[in-house]
Amino acid sequence: MERLEDDIKKWLSANRTTGTRFLQRLVQERSIRGEESKAQAIIVEKLRQIGLQLDIWEIGGKELTSHPVFSSDRKEFKGNPNVVGIWKGTGNGKSMILNGHIDVVPEGDLDEWEYDPYSGIIRNGKLYGRGATDMKGGTVSLLLAIEAIKACGIKLKGDVIFQSVIEEESGGAGTLAAVLRGYKADGAIIPEPTNMKLFPKQQGSMWFRIKVKGRSAHGGTRYEGVSAIEKMIALIKELQQLEMNRNQKINDPLYEGTPIPIPINIGKIYSGQWPSSVPDLAIIEGRMGVAPNETMENAQKEMEACLAKLAIKDLWFTENPPVIEWFGGRWQPGNLDLGHTLIQTVSRSFQKIKGSAPIIEASPWGTDGGILSSAGQTPVVVFGPGVTEVAHDTNEHIVIDDVFEAAEVIALTLLEWCGVDK
Repeated sequence: MERLEDDIKKWLSANRTTGTRFLQRLVQERSIRGEESKAQAIIVEKLRQIGLQLDIWEIGGKELTSHPVFSSDRKEFKGNPNVVGIWKGTGNGKSMILNGHIDVVPEGDLDEWEYDPYSGIIRNGKLYGRGATDMKGGTVSLLLAIEAIKACGIKLKGDVIFQSVIEEESGGAGTLAAVLRGYKADGAIIPEPTNMKLFPKQQGSMWFRIKVKGRSAHGGTRYEGVSAIEKMIALIKELQQLEMNRNQKINDPLYEGTPIPIPINIGKIYSGQWPSSVPDLAIIEGRMGVAPNETMENAQKEMEACLAKLAIKDLWFTENPPVIEWFGGRWQPGNLDLGHTLIQTVSRSFQKIKGSAPIIEASPWGTDGGILSSAGQTPVVVFGPGVTEVAHDTNEHIVIDDVFEAAEVIALTLLEWCGVDK
């Protein structure tokens, strides 16, 4: 086995320039929601070059949209397919899903970027561009791992299923579609930007919208009205208290380094139409974190109960209760036992490459791992290059060394997990 591992290391070193150029090309292709097709075409070209069996399809249909964990406000998926590459093993080995998402979030304020968001420019060992960290760098690590094993003439006993899915950033419809197409395995790795840490547990989350009514009046006699903004401020304070109460219940040591394991974030707020009028409606939209061992339904009930109690403190809410709507993105929580063989296998591979045991934590955000584990009954470890802090941010970048180190860890994991046919 040591000889095979050495062969993989040598191949990755010899193909560093080619691999970096491939990542550069992938980052340079803008693949925001609804525009994933051109980046997927680059993935298809690479899978054909490696020699994997291809499955390309447009997601959608009643089976998907009626599934209990489906969540998407996207009405049309045509022209932007899921892509799967299958490497069939020789038999009698464990199978592995390698899952990456091709969609990236929008660029944000272009004036804040030091370089063009799709330049793929390299400076001081870092490759810059939207999606470099989240998560095209991780996707390239997956492909490099497969390509290295095949190029070294190694045959695996178990199947390897590479997935490049759409819609991860909006709730995971792409991965759910892959599960419903029959793709399940004995284990899965998702190379989200964990800074090379192992995440066996993933926070779930869901979007919410809350509307609060007021009573309009002229600003000069504002005492005759009821400001929806002021009522919303009172509601937000209750949500902050709810967040504190929920997080006090979290005693999982994997969250020890996370200040707020399951946050309640308010991302949008809007109210009023005229500076000299008392606003009669205020609306907030946000994201509620869900603990790995919690159900989405229980989290919803906690927030709804919190809103119902507002009437005890303020009679206005008795006749004008806030209206909550659960909409848009939903990410299922994931919870893998620390003693699972998948964690042990990835940890051993990491130790061989890095010379030390990996840091194991709980994910501070949602991933498609929740869908793979809940809907697909597939154990998941989230592990990849890149750091969370630069994901979704301006000047997003990834350290190129980490991409290749992650590829080596994943390749060695495949050798042990799937088994080598000698």
